[in-house]
Amino acid sequence: MASRAGPRATGSDGSDYQHRERVANHYQMSVSLKNEIKKLIYAHILIWVLLAAQTTVANLKLVSHDLVAMPYQWEYPYLLSIVPSLFGLFSFPRNNISYLVISMISTGLFSIAPLIYGSMEMFPMAQQLYRHGKAYRFIFGFSAVSVMYLVIVVSVQVHAWQIYYSKKLLDSWFTSTQEKKKK
Repeated sequence: MASRAGPRATGSDGSDYQHRERVANHYQMSVSLKNEIKKLIYAHILIWVLLAAQTTVANLKLVSHDLVAMPYQWEYPYLLSIVPSLFGLFSFPRNNISYLVISMISTGLFSIAPLIYGSMEMFPMAQQLYRHGKAYRFIFGFSAVSVMYLVIVVSVQVHAWQIYYSKKLLDSWFTSTQEKKKK
């Protein structure tokens, strides 16, 4: 055996590492994909909290409508998008395939669909802002259409990457399950 301070063990040139066991590739992939998905879920939670705060402040009239505009219709169903993220988080501890599949499907339904609807709902106002320079809703002095389109672009990317990584994780889990069944 080698020690930090002493000489290398006799009869060993350091090339005897190939016989050692290694962690299977699908386990390494599972860990890295879980970490990536968690980061995306936390980014989604941050976006969700900001939209929930805007919706709450506007509906309870805590500040003037000149400061925080009333929410668009797509923001209300988007608030349900926290549910798929929670299913995704709950699927990780025991590699629960069912929860991950529910998370992937409901992300499309509760996250992507309201974002698509929102981009269509706000398009006439964005067109008016672009052509005439007129905006009627504001969020902290910025055009609400511009701010919400920025939120939509970031959210679509977060959800698309979340679905992509979830699919790769699902494939990794299926590989692991199939290898266990063969034994």
